Amino acid sequence: MRTDELISVREYLSTSYDPDCDYVDGVVVERNVGEKDHGKLQKALIMYFEMRRREWGTFVIQEQRVQVSPTRFRIPDVCVVLGPEPSEQIFTTPPFICIEVLSPEDRMAAMQERVDDYMRMGVSYVWIINPRNRKAYRGTSTGFHEVTELRTENPEMAVPLEALFEE
Repeated sequence: MRTDELISVREYLSTSYDPDCDYVDGVVVERNVGEKDHGKLQKALIMYFEMRRREWGTFVIQEQRVQVSPTRFRIPDVCVVLGPEPSEQIFTTPPFICIEVLSPEDRMAAMQERVDDYMRMGVSYVWIINPRNRKAYRGTSTGFHEVTELRTENPEMAVPLEALFEE
């Protein structure tokens, strides 16, 4: 659902959406969520990071509002933050990793706009994972690069795809 009726940031922040919606320059934009494959992968990611939170020094959270610019709010499927749990209710400090899990309706062209928003904000890593074909991509300002393992540097973390799809 996309409504082209413009609303203010204040109205967006004071309205409850179920599921929560992105806000892009005055327009409320519905996110594609809700299928089992999407939920299972989101859960696997959260559990993977949660099990390693002390070792990696991270905090992981799902579907967290992130203010990527004064007039844009995105809700990544999973956010990973370095250090302890942030006190902010809406993140204005860039997460270390933003992860998007593709739904059948998602298109990579539309996903590029989200990646660009995260990168401009200062997010170090943006990962996109397709649960149906079990492929993963690192999103950058120049496009998508297929990877077989999700990796970061400083600190070094590795998330093998097969670990996310174990039954």
